Amino acid sequence: MEFPGPLRADARQNRQRVLDAARELFADRGLDVPIAAVARRAGVGVATLYRRFPTRDSLVTAVFSDQLEACSAVIDTALAAPDPWRGFCSVVEKVGTMQATDRGFTAAFLTAFPDAVDFERTRVRAERGFVEVVRRAKESGSLRPDFALTDLPLLLMANNGITAGSPEVARAASRRLVALLLDAFRADRAAPPVALPPPAPLDLMDVHRPQRPYGTSARAGA
Repeated sequence: MEFPGPLRADARQNRQRVLDAARELFADRGLDVPIAAVARRAGVGVATLYRRFPTRDSLVTAVFSDQLEACSAVIDTALAAPDPWRGFCSVVEKVGTMQATDRGFTAAFLTAFPDAVDFERTRVRAERGFVEVVRRAKESGSLRPDFALTDLPLLLMANNGITAGSPEVARAASRRLVALLLDAFRADRAAPPVALPPPAPLDLMDVHRPQRPYGTSARAGA
């Protein structure tokens, strides 16, 4: 957790710079970015960063709290949707896009942070909400009955394997992959197929491309 107490204007600015830098680096490289790299990107000293965020967990939860709330809101919207299948699809599509464009988000979502009470509460609520989304979709007859909750991590593992040269290409590839998988999850395979999103500009060489941060060459010194 962060140290309590009101912040001076300069301290608030430093805190925001740290959050912005961490958000960008976590999105590009995942959660294992060195704290020194975050401080350097933010233009502050490591000691300044640790005064506001004494642990990596406290920094991670501060960075991803808004996205976790957004993810939870997506699930709440799906639960309120009159069409359970459309609600299920919306959750998978939006979470897939968030993952494809932010390499740190899924890791943060799937990590337990026992000291971050609010973060944990929101995460658990989102997980329970997804269980209900799945139940409603199955009961409506639209989601195949043998869909297992473990199929979501499987989908995310496949989605996480996307390598692309830009967030735009990653987003396009994720949309198409998720659409293909959702089509496989449908209970009624005799229904007219849903049109797939446009193909992403990928080739077989992309399968072996190292997962470097988007725009690495422009930020080599980060």
